[in-house]
Amino acid sequence: MAWVAASATDRTGASAFVFAFAMIHAVLWTVILINLKAAQDVHMDVAEAFAWGQKFQLGYGKHPPLSGWIAGLWFRAFPVTDWSTYLLAMTTVACGMVITWLIALRVVDYRRAFFVVVMLAIYPIFNFKGFKYNADLLQLVTLPLLVLAYLNAFEKRSVVSGFWLGLAAALALMTKYWVLTMIGAIGLAALIHPERMKFLRSPAPWVAMGAAILAMIPHLVWLKDADFAPLIYADDVYGHSTRAQTAMLALGYVEHNLGLLALPVVIAALALAGISPRSPRATLARIWSPGVNSSVNGPQALNIWLIQIIVAVGPPLGGLIFSIYMKTDWGISLFFLVPLALVAIPELRLRSAALFGITATWLVLTLATLAVSPYIALHEITDNPKTAFSYGARSQLAHELTQLWHNRFFTRWAVVAGTTEVGEPMTFYSPDHPAPLTPGEIWSSGLTSLDEARRLGFIGVCDTTDNRLPECEAWMAKNGKDAEQVAVTTQRFFKGRPGPSTTWKVYIVPPAK
Repeated sequence: MAWVAASATDRTGASAFVFAFAMIHAVLWTVILINLKAAQDVHMDVAEAFAWGQKFQLGYGKHPPLSGWIAGLWFRAFPVTDWSTYLLAMTTVACGMVITWLIALRVVDYRRAFFVVVMLAIYPIFNFKGFKYNADLLQLVTLPLLVLAYLNAFEKRSVVSGFWLGLAAALALMTKYWVLTMIGAIGLAALIHPERMKFLRSPAPWVAMGAAILAMIPHLVWLKDADFAPLIYADDVYGHSTRAQTAMLALGYVEHNLGLLALPVVIAALALAGISPRSPRATLARIWSPGVNSSVNGPQALNIWLIQIIVAVGPPLGGLIFSIYMKTDWGISLFFLVPLALVAIPELRLRSAALFGITATWLVLTLATLAVSPYIALHEITDNPKTAFSYGARSQLAHELTQLWHNRFFTRWAVVAGTTEVGEPMTFYSPDHPAPLTPGEIWSSGLTSLDEARRLGFIGVCDTTDNRLPECEAWMAKNGKDAEQVAVTTQRFFKGRPGPSTTWKVYIVPPAK
């Protein structure tokens, strides 16, 4: 207990301690995810990020480019395997934990800051719910950087701090436009804060705006050239819900994210209360006391409370007002400040025993999950053996199609045509990493084109279990008139348990002569 408290509060060694904690968390949960997902292929979002990373662009149709760039750099250093995708995801959340610790140090003392980090490690978004690397997960790095830059600019109010705030805002926007919710929350917090005039009269906010706009110019030019494809995608996919659907989705969004937050909050409360024979009133008096608290920076704590309240309430309300399809995953990046907002309450008293208690709880929970993870994977496929989305053998299909192409043309397989659920896994698992072409998608990724596909030849794949099969077949008939048609059946076996048997309609279009 004394060692944990001393390591977390030592000004010279605390950064190394927090970094080591985050690294251990990332490694342990990478192994857990490898075990949990052993019977599955990687999620299509992960395969899509990998596909984007094969060609560095200023945008990829659906989203800005940062998640693709990082995936591209990662897989130039690591092998293209399932385990490296889980390591990428856990490295992402570990970076978010360390950056949030740096945020916490501007608001609370070292003891409370480490308590915040451990709460995040228990928060499911930072462990098993963070298994898939995509633009949503990457926001757990870029949004903390944005908040850190804002707190720095609010405190220093200098040209340099404003410049860094502008770059952080641009970096966040290059991840996903959804971060406008956080940028808007920060803007409102700055306007509501009692010390707003000190900030607004300084050069920091105005330099930040200019720096963000300048940094975004290349992407904005691409956005115009792409006919605003990401905005069309967002409107097409998420902008046509009825009022009743919107209300149900907003309610589900709120319930889902509150449910995920319950675990770290409850465990933190138990760690604060400790194990003692005291009465509830005596326990409450020990952890809750009014009066001045030098461990909390009041003005910065107010910033955190304002930002978190706004991003918690604003999106579901906006979804209701504008009839937007609210995905539960959109909350992944918006609640990382909740532990800090709670720990920054001045009346809260946090003792060393609580710090040790929550750290020990994290370790026990993590090791227990590690021990049972192989059995969970076996149990899941045993109970749900016909779930094609989870257990369909797309990796097996990718290798079989690669061999089919090589046997016929003795060249690299360059293009795969199919839905995102099929095409992107082919890109990831085939050793040729063919560029994906999604039929009928108006927000094309730009990785290839129909003209290029006809010139280089392509393999089209239709999933016979997909309700979009007629549309897929119609596209193949129109654009693959000379195609050789083959039926390929795949099935996964995991520790003797069979997964679903899937038949794929395959269209092999030869390269142009």
